[in-house]
Amino acid sequence: MWKKAEKSLLKDKYIGPLIKKYGSCKIRSRKKKEYFIDLVDAITSQQLSGKAAATIFNRVKEKCGGEINPEKLTKLRTEELRKCGLSYAKCSYIKDLATKVKSSKLKIKSLDKLPDEEVMRELIAVKGIGRWTAEMFLMFTLARPDVFPVDDLGINKGIGRLLGKALKVDKLAKFAERWKPYRTVASWYIWKILDN
Repeated sequence: MWKKAEKSLLKDKYIGPLIKKYGSCKIRSRKKKEYFIDLVDAITSQQLSGKAAATIFNRVKEKCGGEINPEKLTKLRTEELRKCGLSYAKCSYIKDLATKVKSSKLKIKSLDKLPDEEVMRELIAVKGIGRWTAEMFLMFTLARPDVFPVDDLGINKGIGRLLGKALKVDKLAKFAERWKPYRTVASWYIWKILDN
């Protein structure tokens, strides 16, 4: 899927060696039926470690009878969601998302037809979904090729390791322009540095 991107990024002195080390980028676009689940997962994961987020997400899934969907989530009471480990704020975010999808205020299954900026606008209109969550959705659910999440902690840490120094957000955004139009793929390799 990313052959062209990898061929282009192989020439970059920072990303090139990472491609050789880690092989092909594993990001793939997801099925439409997974869009809602991915957003619930993303909201659950905000400001949590991967392990804690996965535990809470799995409890929510269990509470929904094994299948997370807007109908089931709108029927759950806040206290039931709280018992899964969600904060009050996240309970209200997930409920807002479920309500907006159920009422078609957010046409979730058409997001793949919109340009990046419009997807961002649609998602940020949901309570509790900010720029970072919308960027993760563009990258990992829609597999859009040119997203660079400058506010991501992992990206900042990875760039720090790559360059031997941290960069301020404006400098980081400028630095990442070298990887256009494949900044999603470059980001994936930067995150890989932290896996080891």
